[in-house]
Amino acid sequence: MLEYVFFDPRPRDRFVRFVEEAGLAPGLEDDDGLLKVLLPEDIDDDLAERIENHYDEMMELGRELYEQEGEDDEVGYHTAGITVQLRDGSNVYAQVDPRLLGRIMEVFTPEEFNLVVNAIAEAVENPDARSLCQRMRDGD
Repeated sequence: MLEYVFFDPRPRDRFVRFVEEAGLAPGLEDDDGLLKVLLPEDIDDDLAERIENHYDEMMELGRELYEQEGEDDEVGYHTAGITVQLRDGSNVYAQVDPRLLGRIMEVFTPEEFNLVVNAIAEAVENPDARSLCQRMRDGD
């Protein structure tokens, strides 16, 4: 499943309407304040690109709402996180400076960044002391 994370229900709800209008049936989770929208991975490329573009717009909307309300309500925190799926299927959250994550997401799609995160999690959970050259020679 593809996982899209929101921190505010308003952009999440707009995103859900968008994917429903595109013919998808999203799953919803509320995981300790992280509002997740789950979509199947087998989405055609054109629709996937439209979804990614809309997600980017909704993340920007979420940022704008946060900033507006932060000025009004003096919000006490500003954070971002990355979901990391472990070998046993459980998910953990790595807290990341929101400015750094924003810079990363300017360059990578969520899927591309997820590949990097999963590669790191795999290396941590299944350490392999061989060099990359050795792995290539061994066919790994």
